[in-house]
Amino acid sequence: MAEEQLGFDMPGEGPRKPEAAGKAGKRDADAASGQPAGEAPAGPRKLADDEVFDYITGDKVVKLTEAEKVRQRIARSLVHQYGIDPHDMEADFPIPVVNDAGRKSRRRASIAIFEHNERHELANLRRVVVTKPRPKDSRTVSKIRTYAHAKAQIDEVAQLMQAAPDCRYGMWTDDKDLYFIRRDDESSLFETKYRPMLNWPRGDATSFDAQGDASSLAIMRRADESMLRFAFRRCHNYIHGNEGLPKDAAFWQFLYVLFAKLHDERLVREGADPLFRVDSDDLAAAAEDEAGSPEVAGRIRKLFAEVKDFYADQQLFDDYDRLTLTDGALTFITKQLATYRMHDTSLDALGTAYQELVGDNLRGDRGQYFTPSRAVRLMVEMLDPREGQIVLDPCCGTGGFLRETLLHLLHQWMPEDEQDLSVQERARQETAKRQRLAEYARDCLFGTDFDPFLTRAAAFGVMMLTDIAGNTFQLDSLGFPRMGSLPGVRRAKQYLDRIGPGKVDILLTNPPFGSDIPVTGPVLDLFRMEENGAEKERSIAYGWSRDVDGRLKRGKPAVSVAPERLFVQKAVEWVKPGGRIGIVLPNGILSNPGPDDEAVRQYILDECWVMASVELPVEIFVVGAGVNILTTLLFLQKKTDQEKDEERMHGPLDHPVFMAVAEKVGHDRRGKALFVRDARGDYVIAEYEEKDEIVVKNVAIERSIKRRTRILDDDLMAERERPKYHDRPSVIREYRKFLKQYGDQLPWKRPEDDA
Repeated sequence: MAEEQLGFDMPGEGPRKPEAAGKAGKRDADAASGQPAGEAPAGPRKLADDEVFDYITGDKVVKLTEAEKVRQRIARSLVHQYGIDPHDMEADFPIPVVNDAGRKSRRRASIAIFEHNERHELANLRRVVVTKPRPKDSRTVSKIRTYAHAKAQIDEVAQLMQAAPDCRYGMWTDDKDLYFIRRDDESSLFETKYRPMLNWPRGDATSFDAQGDASSLAIMRRADESMLRFAFRRCHNYIHGNEGLPKDAAFWQFLYVLFAKLHDERLVREGADPLFRVDSDDLAAAAEDEAGSPEVAGRIRKLFAEVKDFYADQQLFDDYDRLTLTDGALTFITKQLATYRMHDTSLDALGTAYQELVGDNLRGDRGQYFTPSRAVRLMVEMLDPREGQIVLDPCCGTGGFLRETLLHLLHQWMPEDEQDLSVQERARQETAKRQRLAEYARDCLFGTDFDPFLTRAAAFGVMMLTDIAGNTFQLDSLGFPRMGSLPGVRRAKQYLDRIGPGKVDILLTNPPFGSDIPVTGPVLDLFRMEENGAEKERSIAYGWSRDVDGRLKRGKPAVSVAPERLFVQKAVEWVKPGGRIGIVLPNGILSNPGPDDEAVRQYILDECWVMASVELPVEIFVVGAGVNILTTLLFLQKKTDQEKDEERMHGPLDHPVFMAVAEKVGHDRRGKALFVRDARGDYVIAEYEEKDEIVVKNVAIERSIKRRTRILDDDLMAERERPKYHDRPSVIREYRKFLKQYGDQLPWKRPEDDA
């Protein structure tokens, strides 16, 4: 039976099995597993395309309707964020209710949560969750409903709570709106009131003051990734829909408030009283109207003014950076974020939530195709930055390569058994390394971009992970350091000892593509002439043709050149001899037979060792960046002068090159997830153990939970994301096999490549 196949191991106890919810629950489980009642199951039945293993039971099969998607997400968050034992939950639990006319009926709680280790009966019901399918997205801007406009939703939850004498907390969500309520029997002698809450308490709510405000870190919590993404999206959508701001303007206003929150947490850790909070009186008032609290809004505006002063030396803000949100919007956002400790939340979760927000709301208009996170992660993993190495992205956009470099280093510092840790313990260990990450970001991590808004978004992304803005500069990367007057040039020149030509250890970038945005003018001379006026030995910035025997022939200086070609030369000039490059290029530049593209390829072969080439399918950029383009990830190591001299004397050195074509990236062109299937077309099912902390009597206890799942079909899967049960080939694993097999034949290999 499905429920009985879910096992728990608890320190100090032998293995135990949860009780079935009752005969009806047992029959349901038998039916779901396809077995006659009372017989032992022969194993999980095959999953259909629209089915999934239930997160609560671990292996019960449920139909993945739109409503079920919301329920599954919430169930996972109840375990990861609130520390609630899944054995104490039951889906679709029937509850007898009485309507206003006095008629009796039975309604089902989407998720019912019971007293720990007690039978699933009405008398033991402590919390109820009502989930609804997510409303379909429309082209028109829709408002986020606050408590003041959610009477029907709150009444629906309250009616279920009313039937259970000891049910204290309720939740309603449709993945767009979210409401927490609590039962208040003490405020009235004649009727029970249901009050709004900022958030639920963890675990069994021992020692939790439901009437307290969010001013104490003691009742705050680390955010589960899905709940944090939901909170970020909800705040942004409120500003967009309720304040009438465009998406990009709403994004910046939300960031202002978010960094006021981070600044407040920093001050609290230093001993100050918290300002980013909502008092119980403010929360009660918010249930009546949307005007918000002037006191809450005033505190947030004060914090933002302090943020601008705190980062004044990094020139992140100017007079145009103003917090223009109404009291109602500031109160709403404060309610969403006040109960979370951003500082103690998993850095992976923070990075993912920020990436989703920035990717949905900022788009460049100069040929920038923001690199999908899977490609970014693979590139960083293949070049493998180490502590102390200078990393630069000269087209940093919103900072994906910068954030991923930080996360890559973070996971290098984590213990080898990282995957065996609980979600909560991983978050604790990650956040303990923030200071070390901040030191690396300050000394070694650099990003530049022509767009001031994207540059600042990149800086804020680094701040999310390290509490410092790092080093991101608005400048024209193709002209730096010899030409340019944009605001970041002066500051960037202070770091020429680290990011000057020939100084960078690792350069990672996705340059703007396209002949419709050519580079013209004096900047082209920088690619043809040395600083002392001498002509460069090799350059791309010329017209190219072929002579009678088919060899490349350099012509006159080019009047215009596509930016991706120039960025190849710029990248090579930027890194030191032995330095490494990871660059995203359109396939044409590596395969077109024309002389201009061949000249780029010849330049690469003359100046660099080609380490690897990974061709990507179109799906990754269609879904991740909204563009239909075939691209290749090219990995290079710059030759030393000695290596180039040896090739001149003895001819080009033949050596193995790792080449791969990624066919699957975990989703199709519509963004629908793809999973591994066997030869008959059935899903391949993996069994694994997941460790979580369950809160019992206000004590967090680690438990192992056995689960089953489908296997994501993703050739780009990063090693740090790969579950132990995942045995499918991937680009990074094949690359590491290549290094071991051909290591003694690779002229560019370093000792750390064997690590």
